[in-house]
Amino acid sequence: MGVPDLRRYLTLGAALASISGAALAQPAELPAPDSRAVLHAITENDAFAPARTDRWYTNGVRFGYSSPEAQLPGPLEALDNALARLLGPAQSRWGINLGQTIFTPQNTRAYVPDPRDRPYAGHLYLEGSLDRRTGNTLDRFTIAGGIVGPGSLGRKTQDIVHELIGSRIPHGWRHQLRDEATVNLGWSRTWRYRLAKLPAGLELDTLPSAEVALGTVAVYAQGGGRLRFGHGLGGDFGTPRIRPGGGDTAAPLGQGFGWYLFAGATGRVVGRDLFLDGNTWRDSSRSVSKRNVVGDLEAGGAVYWHNVRLSYTHDWRSEEFVGQKKWFTFGIATLSVAF
Repeated sequence: MGVPDLRRYLTLGAALASISGAALAQPAELPAPDSRAVLHAITENDAFAPARTDRWYTNGVRFGYSSPEAQLPGPLEALDNALARLLGPAQSRWGINLGQTIFTPQNTRAYVPDPRDRPYAGHLYLEGSLDRRTGNTLDRFTIAGGIVGPGSLGRKTQDIVHELIGSRIPHGWRHQLRDEATVNLGWSRTWRYRLAKLPAGLELDTLPSAEVALGTVAVYAQGGGRLRFGHGLGGDFGTPRIRPGGGDTAAPLGQGFGWYLFAGATGRVVGRDLFLDGNTWRDSSRSVSKRNVVGDLEAGGAVYWHNVRLSYTHDWRSEEFVGQKKWFTFGIATLSVAF
């Protein structure tokens, strides 16, 4: 199969983002607060791809907690009240997430990595979030701090996993990005708009989305959306995944039984990518020339039953730096439990 035309999928992402039209701008009745907290775990790995590669964005994990709605601590309640004056009322919850991402070049057997390929890098971060939900929108505000470099334990994590599964240990980690503290801010909004109600309780909806990130890790703006088909689509705003600047929310979580299949496209304009641009304060840091426009295609499915949701997403991402010769693919598996 040939490499898809990136412009085609950026156009598809923009179409999904605008498909709701004026109907999405109409306020919906505020839903009742969700009294349940949510625990979630996400793993993203290129080993899920059919070729079982070990290159570029090779692994990401995140564990998180989201509080019940309408139980904000004092400082966040003050922030939420300020946002309510700007954006309108919503059911709000706070969250905290611990995550790690790992990046390697294509050839991990070389002791001296190709300087034209993506540098070795690990990132360990802690993220706080404020989620605001209405009947048809979900906003998420995040602040994340962490460390990139040896202190992120990326090398140790990869070595341990490779030893457990009997895979070759990468040789070039001594050339990874150096230790550097990181901080990033993010905002995202997802709209939910039902397109059709079908026989047998089936539904078709769309989830246009927009996101911006600003910080030492990533600076970007992106837009796109998903189309979903299934049962009980009103139970959530889509499955979570790890974003370049952090992660999106794992809550809310549907109740009863539901399932859906989905496909989506996203276009992202990138101003900074620490893992490609190299260390912020070191001129001698390894780096490559990033591409300023990146596209993603995704497809997957989810099922929830009572307080548990399982999902799988497969992602196809366009070239992120000059010299990367092909799109690459990875999978995302998630587990969310409400209680």
